[in-house]
Amino acid sequence: MTNPRLLGQLSHTHELLEQLFRDLPEADGYRSYAPGLPPLAWYYGRCVYLETHWLRAVVQGDDDLTARVRHLFEPGAAPEEEQWRGLPPRDHLLNWALEIQDENLMRLANPGRLPPHPLLAGDRLLSLLLQEQHRIYEQMLAVLCERQLANLADGFAVAHPLQPQRIDPAGLMEISQGHYRIGAREPALVYDNELPEQVVTLSAFRMQRRPLSNAEFLAFLHDDGYTQEGLWSAAGWAWRQRYEVTAPHHWRRDAAGHWYGVGLNGPFELVAAEPVLGISHHEASAFAAWATQSAEGLRGAALQHEYQWEVAVRIQALREFGRAWEWCANPFHPYTDHPAAADGLGATPPRAFAGDFSLRGGSLYTQPSLRRPSFRHHAEASARRLFAGARLIFPPMD
Repeated sequence: MTNPRLLGQLSHTHELLEQLFRDLPEADGYRSYAPGLPPLAWYYGRCVYLETHWLRAVVQGDDDLTARVRHLFEPGAAPEEEQWRGLPPRDHLLNWALEIQDENLMRLANPGRLPPHPLLAGDRLLSLLLQEQHRIYEQMLAVLCERQLANLADGFAVAHPLQPQRIDPAGLMEISQGHYRIGAREPALVYDNELPEQVVTLSAFRMQRRPLSNAEFLAFLHDDGYTQEGLWSAAGWAWRQRYEVTAPHHWRRDAAGHWYGVGLNGPFELVAAEPVLGISHHEASAFAAWATQSAEGLRGAALQHEYQWEVAVRIQALREFGRAWEWCANPFHPYTDHPAAADGLGATPPRAFAGDFSLRGGSLYTQPSLRRPSFRHHAEASARRLFAGARLIFPPMD
C-alpha cells in the first residue's frame, strides 16, 4: 500500500515547484543568471522528467513520453544552451507538467495498477522521488538568489554595520576519542553513498558549537585573508585570482562601505551570529589556515571531516546546524564496501567521486526528507551558489 503521508508530500512539492516557476515573469524563468547555471524553467521540467522516467519508463516499461523530451532534460543529451533554447513557452510547460504530475500521482496512489517491480517495495520509489525533487527545489531557490544579485539596485543602506569578531576558544566543545557509528540503517530509503552503516575510529578533537559566523568571517576579510597567498592552496589561489573573489558570494557593500547580504527577498542586514553563506571550499580552507595563526588558542584549526560532523550529531553534542551547508575537509568518497544502487535510483554520479568535496548539515531551504545525520551533499571546491558555510575543528586540550 502506498504511504499516504509521502504521497501527500510529493503532491505538495509539485505545488511548491510550480509556484516558484509561475510567480516569475516569463522572461526571468527562462534566463540563465550565471555561466553554466540552468534557468528555472529547466529545473522545473527536469523534476517532471525524472519522476516520469522512473515511474513510467523504468517501472512500467513505457518510455514513449520521456523519450520525446530526453534531449531537453537529460544532462549531456545536448549542449546546455541548446537544451535551454528548446524549452517550450511557460504556459505550454506548465500545462504539460501539471497533466503528467496528476497522472503520476494517480498511478502512485493505486500501486495495484502497476506491474510488480522492486522499486515499489517499501516506499523506495516514492521516498527517493520526493528527495530528488527536494534537491532540485533547493537548486531552484539558488537560481532565485542569483536573480536577486543580477537585478540588485543601488540604495540599500546598512543601519547596523557588521563588526568583526574572532573565534572564542572558550566556546569550543570536545569530542572524546572512540569508535562511532556512521551511515544509514534503512538502505531502501537513502542514497547509495550513505551506505553501508559502519563503525569509524576517531581521535579526540574540539569543535565549534556553531557554524562559522558572519562576524567571524568578516575578521578574516578585514585581516586581508583574501590577499594572503600563503593561506590558500595552489588551486584555491589560482581560482581566487581568476575570478577576483574578494568576499562571500552573497555579500555586497553599501555606499558607506558596510557589508550586507543578498538573499531570496533581496538585500538584508548581516547578523553577526548567523552562519556565513556563499563561500567555496577554497575560501573555507583559507579561513581555517588563517584561524590557526590568528590566536594561540586556535592552533591546529582545520575544516571538519564529515565523519566528525556526523558523530557529533549522533551523540547529540552538536545541535546548531541546518542553517548552512558545512564544507568538510575530505573529498567526497564511497564508503568501504559501498553498494552501488542496483536499480540506479538513488545512485551517486561517478563524477561526484572524482574531485567533489563533502558538505553536511543542510541549509534553511533544505527540506525535511533530506535532514538526516547520514545525508551527504557534495560539490566542486569552487562552488559558491550553495547556501554553504563551514565549521572548524581543533586539537584536544593538552
